[in-house]
Amino acid sequence: MLVHTIKEVREKVNEWKKANLTIGLVPTMGALHEGHLSLIKKATSCCDKVVVSAFVNPIQFGINEDFDKYPRTIEQDYKLCTENGVDILFNPSVKEMYGTNEQTNSNNFTYVTPPYFYVDKLCGASRIGHFDGVCTVVLKLFNIVQPNKAFFGQKDAQQAIIIKKMVNDLNVPVEIITCPIIRNSDGLALSSRNQYLSESGKKEALALNKILNNINNCYLKGITDIKALKETAFSFLNSHHELEYLEFFDSEDLSPKNQADSNTRIFIACRVDGIRLIDNIKLGE
Repeated sequence: MLVHTIKEVREKVNEWKKANLTIGLVPTMGALHEGHLSLIKKATSCCDKVVVSAFVNPIQFGINEDFDKYPRTIEQDYKLCTENGVDILFNPSVKEMYGTNEQTNSNNFTYVTPPYFYVDKLCGASRIGHFDGVCTVVLKLFNIVQPNKAFFGQKDAQQAIIIKKMVNDLNVPVEIITCPIIRNSDGLALSSRNQYLSESGKKEALALNKILNNINNCYLKGITDIKALKETAFSFLNSHHELEYLEFFDSEDLSPKNQADSNTRIFIACRVDGIRLIDNIKLGE
């Protein structure tokens, strides 16, 4: 069922809780693709009831980001959810979630602020306040749905690590389950923003995955010097690419790495013809 209000969700959740059913939550911003469907399939395989949220969250977008043009395909999303065993597709308005139709100002709304150590790098370094917005909306969804399990994709690995930290620090009774990145046949990580890319842009975007795989292959051959591994990336870049970062951090807590090892995750962000894309890989996998 498609619902738009918190009250409707809570009414169903209360019924499920009384029946001791296991509830799964898949938080999304809609525009569902095979990556989202992999999360939904995982949720339906281990939960009695599944809620998918489709909410383009204004407070995680910065100035001049793509909030207004972010794809909204709720009819198609509902069709996919219905076909894949979802019990509720929760599609609230901004006013329903935040009490206003405006992008909520941090001066008049309670935000969840994750530790600076986790957000002063990677996407958080250039998208100031982004993870405050993510953690705030995710905690609100946890409070609304009260899931036993919540499912997140590994493509946004920094986000998944931060949400796990929030859940642990704030004693939120939900199990966070991260699921593998889903890629197309060429290796491009699936993303709702991929539809912004032209056909030539999609080909140029393959550089991200090629860079990560090449670094991983070099690591498997015994190279652990991070500077040397980074330098291998540049042969894959051209005038269509604007590399934002290529970094090596601990895959559990985002602490910096001096040498690459099996607990290292490589993170990359690159603009391809102006479209910002991210990807990552854990070394040795």
